[in-house]
Amino acid sequence: SLQRGARIFVNYCLSCHSAAYMRYNRMGKDLGISEELVKDNLLFAADKVGDLMKAVMPAEEAKAAFSTVPPDLSVIARARKPAWLYTYMRSFYRDDKAPSGWNNTVFPHVAMPHVLYEWQGHQRAIFKQDGAFERFELVRPGSMSTEDYDKAMRDLINFLVYLGEPAKLERYQLGVWVLLFLAVFFVFAYLLKKEYWKDVH
Repeated sequence: SLQRGARIFVNYCLSCHSAAYMRYNRMGKDLGISEELVKDNLLFAADKVGDLMKAVMPAEEAKAAFSTVPPDLSVIARARKPAWLYTYMRSFYRDDKAPSGWNNTVFPHVAMPHVLYEWQGHQRAIFKQDGAFERFELVRPGSMSTEDYDKAMRDLINFLVYLGEPAKLERYQLGVWVLLFLAVFFVFAYLLKKEYWKDVH
């Protein structure tokens, strides 16, 4: 899941968004991807595997195109939360009034276009008379089914969660050993307590 999410991120997100706190070689090491595979399949926006993951598009050009500089996504999953990001990536719809031709029910009037529309397809938002969002209607199917697109977005969001705290993988592994140590320590502490207090009771 994380490897697929990394591939989606590099191929579709890194054109405009940076992940400036992450290096390619650190990502490869954490996700079990060799440096050769990183060079051949993921190193499109940099020259060396030790480089930071910076956006391809310069900030000035991005601001001219979108009227704002796309945010760095290094800690976006911690700022916005995974559930919000997952819903956001599934909530784009065609809007001819928007500058990019796209809008989003989670983030109305967002400057970001729907870069994955070829996968998801074109959907139209249906609103109630009071303006509240009701549902989406698929106008033009994409290359993926709804289930496959949702799975791809879960993989992408998983990768963004990893970006926000790369040490979490190590922390989880270390946590298991800490719990095992505490369990063994508890046994010895209990036996020692019994030895000290056997003459008191």
